[in-house]
Amino acid sequence: MAMFVRFKTPKEVQDMAYDLVEKARDNGKISKGANEATKQVERGQAKLVVMAEDITPEEILAHMPILCEEKNIPYAYVPSKQELGDAAGLGVSTAAVAIVNPGKDAAGIDSIVKKIDALKKQG
Repeated sequence: MAMFVRFKTPKEVQDMAYDLVEKARDNGKISKGANEATKQVERGQAKLVVMAEDITPEEILAHMPILCEEKNIPYAYVPSKQELGDAAGLGVSTAAVAIVNPGKDAAGIDSIVKKIDALKKQG
C-alpha cells in the first residue's frame, strides 16, 4: 500500500468514487490533478477528493490526506490513475480529482462520505 493511503477502500466505494467523478464532470465542477485538487482543498471548496493509489513518486500525494483532514474534506482512494483520468474526461492519467460541485448527485457525495467515515473508524 502506498505511503499516503490511510485506509483500504473496498471495490464498491472505488466504483462509487469513479461514478461521482464522471457525474460531476458532466453536470457539476471538478478540478483535475494533484496541484488543482490541493488548491480546492486549501480553499475549502472541495466536497470530495479522489486519489489514485498507483502514482509515482508517492510524494505527489503525501500531503493530501493530512490537508483533507485539517479542512474536514472527505477523501477516497481508487486503484488506477488511468481510470481516474478517464472518469475525469482527460484521456490521460491523473493523480487526484477534487469534486467542487457534485451537480445533480449531491446525495451520492453524502452516501460515499458515510461509507468512508465507517472505513476510517475500522482502520
